[in-house]
Amino acid sequence: MPGSTGSTDKDALVRQYAPLVKRIAYHLMARLPASVEVDDLIQAGLIGLLNAVDRYDDSQGANFETYASQRIRGAMLDELREADWVSRGVRKSARQIEVAIHALQQRLGRQPTEQEIADELQLDIKTYYDLLNDARGAQLVYYEDLHELESEEFFGRFADEGALAPFDLLAGERFRLALVEAIGVLPEREKLLMAMYYDQELNFKEIGAVMGVSESRVCQLHTQAVSRLRSCLKDWAQSSE
Repeated sequence: MPGSTGSTDKDALVRQYAPLVKRIAYHLMARLPASVEVDDLIQAGLIGLLNAVDRYDDSQGANFETYASQRIRGAMLDELREADWVSRGVRKSARQIEVAIHALQQRLGRQPTEQEIADELQLDIKTYYDLLNDARGAQLVYYEDLHELESEEFFGRFADEGALAPFDLLAGERFRLALVEAIGVLPEREKLLMAMYYDQELNFKEIGAVMGVSESRVCQLHTQAVSRLRSCLKDWAQSSE
């Protein structure tokens, strides 16, 4: 029981779950720009692990690995936010893709093909793939951009007294159903990719081997899939005002 053990047992837990920190760090690195150092993530994750060891209470029902994983990921995301690792150019590339996808979804009533997205952006397909590479990782932390108005943050719209807290909203049943619906209309290849990455926790190299494509291509498809989801959820967010 980590919540009631002495320092020796806590040290043993840290040693036992240190590989979990590395696994989570490398899993995150697959969708982050090359400028992010994996060692920085691991260091932040170890702090999260220490925090988990100190705070874990097995009477709450969650097993330690599940609890520690949440703390480790949270610490890594905090490190990324504080470092402001997403450049303005990366955000711009991601926004261009999402705007194009959203416009096509509204016009066509279905998910657009890659060529249609490239045409909407007035780019050849290779340049569009380069744009997907440029946007890699931008979707990880900027939930506020679900709202179209740049002067108003997504979270800020729910700050009024008596309103749902933003994370309550994101974790709520309506959001879950909206996300499930959005995933359901993804192209089959992207739906498979998301299942392997988020459910089975395969990395991009492993997914590429399964799908018969390069790791770089998996990265492009992941960025595109997340852009499709964010485009769908943008309508949901506005309807929740």
